[in-house]
Amino acid sequence: MHDDILTARPVRDSQSEMAELVLPNDANPLGALLGGRLMHWIDLAGAMAAHRHSRSYAVTASVDHIDFLVPVRVGDLVILRSSVNRVFHTSMEVGVKVFVENYIADTSQHVASAHLTFVAVDAKGNRVKVAPVIPETEEQRRRYDDAGRRREIRRTELERRRKAKA
Repeated sequence: MHDDILTARPVRDSQSEMAELVLPNDANPLGALLGGRLMHWIDLAGAMAAHRHSRSYAVTASVDHIDFLVPVRVGDLVILRSSVNRVFHTSMEVGVKVFVENYIADTSQHVASAHLTFVAVDAKGNRVKVAPVIPETEEQRRRYDDAGRRREIRRTELERRRKAKA
């Protein structure tokens, strides 16, 4: 591994955006976007940010809960924005925010947000260290701090589940 790979990088280097047009194959019989399809797109958008920051392969380790705030209909344009919130050692928390745009009515609404944890791996699947991320704006610093709190909650919950199995 090269030293320049581990040079801290700003959040903006990981920021990614993808757009998807909701087609009939993406929808349920009522013409609304399937939740599973949106979760798939969220995972892809998160992976883009993780790949861009880590400059390595990245696999999904966890997804925090997702609330679907407004329905998305066939013909709507879905915009997914992602960025790395915080890096731990080999893992990264990525935030994904989803919007729906109705380009005919010129409206945009927040659909969902999610926090995903990705682990950087090499071609053989071994974990690799990830360069730190540098939050530059107040919003990025808030997300950075919140990611640390969420990590502690995830660790506490994992430990509780392990003890319950014993």
